[in-house]
Amino acid sequence: TTCVTRPLQTQKDMSESIAVKALGFAGLQALAAVAVTFLLVGKRHKLSVVDKLVVLWLVYVAIVHLTLEAMFVYLSLTGTVNASSGLFAEIWQEYARADFRWGVSDSTIVTMEMWTVLFNGPMCAVVIYAIVTDKPYRHFAQIVLNVCEVYGGWITFGPEWITGSKNLDTSSPLYTWVYLFFFNFIWVIFPALLLLQSFLATAVPRTKKHKN
Repeated sequence: TTCVTRPLQTQKDMSESIAVKALGFAGLQALAAVAVTFLLVGKRHKLSVVDKLVVLWLVYVAIVHLTLEAMFVYLSLTGTVNASSGLFAEIWQEYARADFRWGVSDSTIVTMEMWTVLFNGPMCAVVIYAIVTDKPYRHFAQIVLNVCEVYGGWITFGPEWITGSKNLDTSSPLYTWVYLFFFNFIWVIFPALLLLQSFLATAVPRTKKHKN
């Protein structure tokens, strides 16, 4: 019994350690986003509080796309996450405990993430620049970006739900509510709110103009 229990306990401790690293890295990304946002808009009094929060979100999204997700794409194109080593490999291996596809270079996931890194990441910078400099194309760019974000969420989970969620492990509250729900839900709800913001900013003034 002792021989069986110790390896299992060691494996559990390792998993908990990697989970702490993953959550800690997410925290560092959030702090970095706050710092960058302050440098970009901290003294720009003309920007509304809402737009400053939008910039904060977009900076965070850009950091995630261009660091964590970019490394996922690299690891997946040069091998698999599960066969790799290093901090980023450990973080993605931990997430792959909740969604197995992320550990084995699933073609749908890798293709979706390539688009996320190569298009969505730079597009965040375009929208941030448009907000900070009050460019007229701001809401067009914001709509394009956030349609891509919402669609990415659907492509990630839609096919899995249709086939019975066979690659998802919901046995742990950490996997279900933190990895699968929270870290994916924010990439749907915030883009949806930004789409609503752009709709109100572009459609409502036009409607008022027609009424007048």
